[in-house]
Amino acid sequence: MATIESYETKAGKRYMVRFRTPDRTQSKKRGFRTKREAEAFAATVEVEKMTGSYVAPSAGRILLGDVAEKWIGSKVNLSASTASRYRSALDVHILPAFKTTPIADLTRERLRRWVASMTETSSAATVRKNVGVLSQILDQAVEDSRIVSNPATGLDLPRIEHEERRYLSPHQVDLLAKAAEAHAVLVYTLAYCGLRFGEAAALTVADVNLDRGRLRIHRSATVVDGKVVVSSTKSNKGRDVPLPQFLADMLSEHIKSRPSDTLVFPDSRGGYLRANNVRRRWWDRAVKASGVAEGLTPHELRHTAASLAISAGANIKTLQRMLGHASAALTLDRYGHLFDDDLGMVAQRLHDLARPE
Repeated sequence: MATIESYETKAGKRYMVRFRTPDRTQSKKRGFRTKREAEAFAATVEVEKMTGSYVAPSAGRILLGDVAEKWIGSKVNLSASTASRYRSALDVHILPAFKTTPIADLTRERLRRWVASMTETSSAATVRKNVGVLSQILDQAVEDSRIVSNPATGLDLPRIEHEERRYLSPHQVDLLAKAAEAHAVLVYTLAYCGLRFGEAAALTVADVNLDRGRLRIHRSATVVDGKVVVSSTKSNKGRDVPLPQFLADMLSEHIKSRPSDTLVFPDSRGGYLRANNVRRRWWDRAVKASGVAEGLTPHELRHTAASLAISAGANIKTLQRMLGHASAALTLDRYGHLFDDDLGMVAQRLHDLARPE
């Protein structure tokens, strides 16, 4: 059990609590102004020891900057682009605010003020990203018994105003492909296969299986700090994507006589495509000429692919596999509303079951 002792200081009487930690090491905490405060601390220590939630007061004195660097160094499975985003969040927003702050001093009130300050100058998405990174760091601190709980959990964050997704019809895809001229096959591949741009940029001839009508998606080429980095896909898993026959025929002609290790969609020098260069050199011009949707981006064709697949009868699990989402819940959250038209069909079938006559 903890014991309480009083001692004299120039400022008056103070109290000290002596106690044993869970590993039976003798410890103490000084500076309590009243005996009641010391008793409350002693009682808390005993409860935490019994429940397994005890954290040594000294453990929280480690600086957030040190914890953050250890955390980012332990993230060995991140894609290059995600690692770059995390590093940017640390260097631009988190470390300037808290680098020399002991993690035990990161109270919810202090974090609320930080969030409010960021909201004045940054987008809601950026604020949420930064808080998410800090929360991961503090989660690790909890796991390492540096702090009792994560003060970033459940903070009020600015709401992201989601823009309505745009979906092209098959006719609009044709118009865009025609305006893209020599790049029409890439447009059709993005619109009917749902590849992320980096996945299309990393696609090789060997990944095209014309006999099975499949694309093997297992790599992505992403620009990180001005350089193209080729890594695994966002989900770190490979997947097979179905090829419509008309597109398989186009790809067959497109890659004819090419070595298996060459890129399907290389840039003018034979290297990896960069989204910014594509938009500047021909994409934006093709979008404008086709008149399909002002300011359309290559990534939006991924939404079109989801819409067309659903129209063709794909269910949620099939769509998840096609798009490479980590879970069906994510797919349902993004595209579930496109299945609404099925409700009338379900109602009719239920009626037919109940009233077969």
